[in-house]
Amino acid sequence: MNTIMRKSVLGIAGLAFAGGIFAGPATNAEAAPVEAVAVKPVAVVQADKPDMGKLVPHGVQGEQSRIDLNGEQVENVKAIIAATKKSDMDERAAVVAIATALQESKLENLGHLGDRNDHDSQGLFQQRPSSGWGTVEQITDPEYSTMAFLKGLKQVDGWQDMPLTKAAQTVQVSAYPFHYAQWEQQAADLVAKHWNN
Repeated sequence: MNTIMRKSVLGIAGLAFAGGIFAGPATNAEAAPVEAVAVKPVAVVQADKPDMGKLVPHGVQGEQSRIDLNGEQVENVKAIIAATKKSDMDERAAVVAIATALQESKLENLGHLGDRNDHDSQGLFQQRPSSGWGTVEQITDPEYSTMAFLKGLKQVDGWQDMPLTKAAQTVQVSAYPFHYAQWEQQAADLVAKHWNN
């Protein structure tokens, strides 16, 4: 906008404003007086997010790891959460399951990796058909594999009161029992973000 036009627009706006002030509000002499009305403050309601104290009741243990997730990994997070709800388990169970899958597969639904495979381990939780977790088709199905993991977790007396790594290890029987702990914060963050989606 050029300078002359800008000055003209500002001048017209100034006249309109001044005219409104000097003229005052239009009044109706017969109008009823206005009563003051008390207004109650409105509480700000936050979105329903899980309580981080329930997601990480013991605090995280040790140094934490974190990875960036792609679309497939996020979908696997959502599948784990959906299976947790279907199993009538709470957000803490989802944290344990997601942390376990982060350690076992980085939330990738892995098939057989040939020479790089740990025995016949497959899927999100690296479950083994030879150990009775199910068929290859079953353990590479995110819902089935999560529900199988959670079934094992339910059988662990007092899992809710255990540190995450102990609860996960009791189900998984890993050669690296303390590695689950490093994923607890990212798992809790993912549950907080996706539990109500």
